Amino acid sequence: MKRLLILGGTGEAVELANAVARRCGDRIRILSSLAGRTRKPRPMAGELRVGGFGGATGLAGYLREMRIDFVIDATHPFAARISANARRACDAAGVPRLMLVRPPWVSRAKDRWIVVPDTAAAVRRLPRLGRRAFVALGSGGRAAFDGLKDVVLIFRVAEARDPLPLPGREVIVARGPFRMADEVRLLNQWRVDVVVSRNSGGAATYAKIAAARELAIPVIMIERPPSEPGCGATNVEEAVEWILRELD
Repeated sequence: MKRLLILGGTGEAVELANAVARRCGDRIRILSSLAGRTRKPRPMAGELRVGGFGGATGLAGYLREMRIDFVIDATHPFAARISANARRACDAAGVPRLMLVRPPWVSRAKDRWIVVPDTAAAVRRLPRLGRRAFVALGSGGRAAFDGLKDVVLIFRVAEARDPLPLPGREVIVARGPFRMADEVRLLNQWRVDVVVSRNSGGAATYAKIAAARELAIPVIMIERPPSEPGCGATNVEEAVEWILRELD
């Protein structure tokens, strides 16, 4: 039986594990790996491991030890270090690798995007654009805003991890998918005048972008880091078809 390692942490990774189990479960053993940031991961087909590998060298050793035949990198589009380690590890171990990367969002008419290259640039631009900001970068993006003054920050995270923030900082704990009507209500309730978002792509969290468009609120949009080179897929079905071809 062939062995597939899915590097996960996204909704697509869960969907992929379940889809592979349905389509070729009797021909392949599915192992999924999470970095450990999510305390309560969604149920998925196959076996689950949680925690890092120790960089590219550690991952290459794991691939050899576990006799992994294929790797699908279904990590978040902003998980650049993990993806770089996966490329180096698969090259070292001689294991075929596929990148499952959802397409980025594209600006539409009436969107008021201010595109910036990284979180630091978003922090620099923010005071000139608003005084009450909705920041949807996950828990890992909060530290970059620690020194920012005179702006009320409303953070949304999937899980409550840290102590309550300082005055002028609020935390909303919620997990997508989100509906546009609810996002419009949230932005109005908190009197948000600017949104900060990463260009993560996908449907689960797009509603905040549509809500900002509806309310004519500017969005500071953080660009993605460059994707790693290699074979790629943009959706779960394409990734499953890649596995089926590798199995034949």
